[in-house]
Amino acid sequence: MGWLSAGDGYEVALVEGRVAARATSGRAAGRQLKSLPRALKDHPEVDRLRRFAEWLDRHATACVAQVDAWMVSSLPVPTGLLARVWPDEAWQSALRDLAVVGDDPDEVGFLRGATDAGELRLVNLDGETVRMAPRTVTLPHPVLLPDLDDVREFAAELGMVQRVEQIHRAMWRRPVDLDTKSTEVRDFAGGSFRSRFALAARASSLGYRVSGGYATARVRDAGRTVDASVWIGEPYWEDQVETGTLTWQDQDGHALPLREVGPVAWSEGMRMAAALYAGRVIEEGKNA
Repeated sequence: MGWLSAGDGYEVALVEGRVAARATSGRAAGRQLKSLPRALKDHPEVDRLRRFAEWLDRHATACVAQVDAWMVSSLPVPTGLLARVWPDEAWQSALRDLAVVGDDPDEVGFLRGATDAGELRLVNLDGETVRMAPRTVTLPHPVLLPDLDDVREFAAELGMVQRVEQIHRAMWRRPVDLDTKSTEVRDFAGGSFRSRFALAARASSLGYRVSGGYATARVRDAGRTVDASVWIGEPYWEDQVETGTLTWQDQDGHALPLREVGPVAWSEGMRMAAALYAGRVIEEGKNA
């Protein structure tokens, strides 16, 4: 965005997300000022730029949230859609360097660009730049990525930084020796919080839905929707509370036996429970 006139002697623009000003006359002409002059604090152009900056922040947050949803659910995303949104800096920031899988689930590449013709440009695990244009691609959850350790090592070598947490996302794999009748996990139960409000606030700040007495993460795993839930106490309870057990429910609200929980739903449920538990009150003298 270019510089806009803002009254006599000044121009304003968005610079790195903040409203900046520069003088258009005098000895400082053409130089960006260290702070916004008092005369411009309430100028209409400044107010317009501030509101635009707020919109850009909301847009960037929405892009990250959408890409994260695609990744967590491993949903097929039209290749043409990714190519169309790529010129948008917010979308590009959210998508860049994500691991992408096309028609061959064993062929993983890191997304580095898109062409006007609708092709995606990726760096594969051999370090080669390749182009691909399948009808759809997936941004797989790390629990579904083959050779994840190799993928992580290669990304580190290239200095890749993902805006959406994918390959370094905290991840849990479902044990193979689960009781056939068990429907709950107690690994992160018993985390003490000073109030139910504090625990609910932590859940909300981490992006989880709070409804009734539960914090919930909704995941689409292997074509079905599953809710992972952790008990956080009765609403409006003001005294100390503890995190409860972790369970999974199908779309009809029926508890799933642990052996029927899919790999992504398991990992995301455990990730939520662990994140909530990490905020517990630790008494002095006790181990964390």
